[in-house]
Amino acid sequence: MTTELTNFLTDEDGAVTIDWVVLSAAVIGMGMLVLYPVAFSAESSSQGISDSISARGVGYVSTR
Repeated sequence: MTTELTNFLTDEDGAVTIDWVVLSAAVIGMGMLVLYPVAFSAESSSQGISDSISARGVGYVSTR
């Protein structure tokens, strides 16, 4: 039993998988941090453009 416990504690199989999971989570987290301000900036820009278009008159006005 002691030999099996020692083998279990010193076995490194699966360590690479855990490294990749942590690395992937870090990359996804960084992407979310970068995308968060961009998303709200784009929404406010879109709203500003929409307001500008809505305020303009439609049609042709003759100057004669």
